[in-house]
Amino acid sequence: MPKSNNRKNEHVSLSEKFYDGQVSSFKDISFVHHSFPEMDVSDVDLSVSLEGLNFSVPFFINAMTGGSEWTGKVNEKLAIIARETGLAMATGSVSAALKDPEQEESFKIVRKVNPDGLVFANLGAGHGLENAKKVVDMLDADAFQIHINAPQEIVMPEGDREFKGWLDNVESIVNGLDVPVIAKEVGFGMSRETIRSLESIGVKLIDISGQGGTNFAQIENFRRKDFKLDDLEEWGQTTAVSLLEAGDSIVNAHVIASGGIRRPMEMVKALSLGASLNGLSSQFMHMALKDVDQAIETISQWKTELAHIMTLLGAKTVTDLRKTDVIISGKTAQWCHARNISIQKYASRT
Repeated sequence: MPKSNNRKNEHVSLSEKFYDGQVSSFKDISFVHHSFPEMDVSDVDLSVSLEGLNFSVPFFINAMTGGSEWTGKVNEKLAIIARETGLAMATGSVSAALKDPEQEESFKIVRKVNPDGLVFANLGAGHGLENAKKVVDMLDADAFQIHINAPQEIVMPEGDREFKGWLDNVESIVNGLDVPVIAKEVGFGMSRETIRSLESIGVKLIDISGQGGTNFAQIENFRRKDFKLDDLEEWGQTTAVSLLEAGDSIVNAHVIASGGIRRPMEMVKALSLGASLNGLSSQFMHMALKDVDQAIETISQWKTELAHIMTLLGAKTVTDLRKTDVIISGKTAQWCHARNISIQKYASRT
């Protein structure tokens, strides 16, 4: 088996191995309960529209896998889940198929299984416009994710060590593709400085993808045969912190929250901090590997739970959640104090 294919298999198996060790950053976020919602559950509208992309619910299956025979089968399961629940789905990095055309099917299966769904193609920031066009065409993709993963590359034994030009690549792709572009971290979070840089080159969709979910520094450390870079396993910002960093800086772009989001309550908390949409990766992977039918049932339950929580908060739409009163405490509040990010405004917005 080629090394790149084996790496794809290892990423999935190690993500599942470390699944139980993930810790949500949303424990520092609490809602203020007000006794009169003044609305009915039937009033809730879960739909979201961003840059021409229409989502029936405020969450989707975020980038994970593909690039080997086994991960192609995982992508097939995820695509079935997406088709049966109406969720959008992003593939993992399609770079493996660019290197080895035999691996194209492990990604194309997503569109074959779900011909009418929203499908996002994915490549790393080391790739330029031509490769982005190739993978969008390969998957007949509705949008393109460009993932930004310098810490993972540093820890990865065979990873990149040259990062000059990444921002230029993002800019050329934003200007050259005819589908929406999502700039995405991979679990290390984003700072307001990063977000300003992305907005300055025209990025309209920013996935802040913070700590709390799959830890690729941990995964790559496990794969290393020589010395470990253990300190980098704590590198970056949490998802909650990254959302607050975004709220302190963003002007026109839309924020996507990912990184350790597993349940409807965490989705709602992310949306209340300014996200427009939630991306879930390891949770869907975990569910798909266990039981596809149960995953479909769980997602149906999530939709009901989202409507119930939003009703308690008096939020008829996803955008209305930004008016809810939120208390920010713990390490998240400490971070905001150190970075001079005001959190008082979140406590009384009703």
